[in-house]
Amino acid sequence: PNPGEELNPGDETPARLAASAIVLRDGDDGVDVLLVQRNPDASFMGGAWVFPGGSVHDSDDGERGAALRELEEEAALAVRDPDELVAFSRWVTPAEVKKRFDTWFFVMRAPQGQEPKVDDAECVDFRWISPRGALEAGERGELLLVFPTIKHLEQLAELESVDHALEVARGRTVEPVQPRVIVKDDHAQVLLPGEPGYED
Repeated sequence: PNPGEELNPGDETPARLAASAIVLRDGDDGVDVLLVQRNPDASFMGGAWVFPGGSVHDSDDGERGAALRELEEEAALAVRDPDELVAFSRWVTPAEVKKRFDTWFFVMRAPQGQEPKVDDAECVDFRWISPRGALEAGERGELLLVFPTIKHLEQLAELESVDHALEVARGRTVEPVQPRVIVKDDHAQVLLPGEPGYED
């Protein structure tokens, strides 16, 4: 399980609407992505390296507004134009988990002339890193990565540039992806739609 996640033996918990900003810049080999590290003391996802994001508030201008607000709160990057964000994916936490989110992920170009800075409260560190480099660091145990982040990094690793990423995103029809958690013999496995066993 991801840090702070618990399986839910009771009625399904409604998913809270959330949004994340996948901030990209051109790197030496494809794109670099901005990851922030959540406070290790946090009860949920403590210590995990994630894309800036969080729950949508009533005061937000929809999912894009929430993504931009969270980006400024967690990484001190101020972007005022919601059109800078292009919908990339939508992930829904498995029904088998207690704390659930219906999260829109948006890709965007890093704003010029600004450098990220964490608040040392909700987030304690940041880094620009290639998606493949992040995945390799996760495999070595250097970065704590959660399942949705890993799956997005795998897709981002195939992109050649920020322009390519935005082009791919604009050509997508975003459909919700809801993994399932299958527990057998005290072992939990996460399955994506279309994978063997998902429909069982």
